[in-house]
Amino acid sequence: MSLKIRLSRGGAKKRPFYRIVVADSRSPRDGRFIDKIGTYNPLLPKDAERLTLDLEKAKEWLAKGATPTDRVLRFLDEKGLAKRPDRNNPKKALPGKKAQERLAEQKAAEEANAAAAAEPAEEASAE
Repeated sequence: MSLKIRLSRGGAKKRPFYRIVVADSRSPRDGRFIDKIGTYNPLLPKDAERLTLDLEKAKEWLAKGATPTDRVLRFLDEKGLAKRPDRNNPKKALPGKKAQERLAEQKAAEEANAAAAAEPAEEASAE
């Protein structure tokens, strides 16, 4: 059985409130869970207690092999229980194919204009 430590959504429409639960990975997001280890209220200000987490339970479940989701791993990293590896996607900032083609066309046009402007200047200096 694959266990996940994940967020289970509660609260009203447009007023989210999350429970941090340990659940089987095949169960629905808001469905059956094994253990509740904390809560997260994103509507509270950051300096307030947005996150409550039972660290002892979290340590136990991590030792048993439960894998946290990315968001929960961020919380555990803040508390010092788990290390979240840094992510880097250098290709994310690159423009798409069509934009790269347009840039190549613009550079070619600029080089052609620069070459055309340089030719009369060379002729004038030769005379």
